[in-house]
Amino acid sequence: MNTVKRFSLGLLISLFLTISANADKIRIGTEGAYPPWNSKDASGKLIGFEVELAWSLCRYMGKQCEIVEQDWDGMIPALIMRKFDAIMAGMSITAERQKTINFSQGYADEVAQLAVMKGSSLEGMDTPSGINLSLGGSDVKSALKTLTGALAGKTVCVQTATIHQNFLDSGDVGSVKVRTYKTQDEVNLDLTSGRCDAALAAAVAFTDYAEKSGKDVVLVGPTFSGGAFGNGVGVGIRQSDSQLLKDFNNAINTARKNGKISELAIKWFGFDASM
Repeated sequence: MNTVKRFSLGLLISLFLTISANADKIRIGTEGAYPPWNSKDASGKLIGFEVELAWSLCRYMGKQCEIVEQDWDGMIPALIMRKFDAIMAGMSITAERQKTINFSQGYADEVAQLAVMKGSSLEGMDTPSGINLSLGGSDVKSALKTLTGALAGKTVCVQTATIHQNFLDSGDVGSVKVRTYKTQDEVNLDLTSGRCDAALAAAVAFTDYAEKSGKDVVLVGPTFSGGAFGNGVGVGIRQSDSQLLKDFNNAINTARKNGKISELAIKWFGFDASM
């Protein structure tokens, strides 16, 4: 075998090994700025409920796993452009997002709630405790009416391109002054500095921030789910990747049955948020 043939054969073998390795490697995009779902520790290492769950799901699938940090507002475009293969970033399953990407079955619930600073006039709103917008009914109408009156003229801060912004922009609680931010950390900072009358996000995002910062952030009004808030949090996957979708669904079933999702939820949220 001459030198050229040996080189070509070596190149083909190297290419085959690279393709084989990549076939078993899944790149998962997460924000790293939405604790306790996903965040970074003091050294810059990605941590959180979804980071640990991602490692577990990859083990169940028998795949290598790489977690990629991505800004929230570019998450879906980056998935479509193949910067990574899946999204695990506290992303709720909504009909609007399903026009562009697929979702696995849900692995955790993400109820939303308003937060204010202690002493706010919005404390003590008399509303039903839990509202599922998909169900409708008198409780939903009553809660939305109360919130419409309470938030009139108020500024509500929210992370951009989220289900929470979509809800505030929907008109369901009247014409609210909405101020948007790139990250949840920025929302938290402006809430505590008084630039916002209230903020809207996942309830656990506020309780986690209050616990770690020592700030007097309190939750008010009902918890929200359904409708604009979606049907739980799932893995976002390109519509063309049908086998990967099946693999994630099987892995989530395994993680649910063996109690792994419940274990991680209790560790990071303080309660079982598994679906």
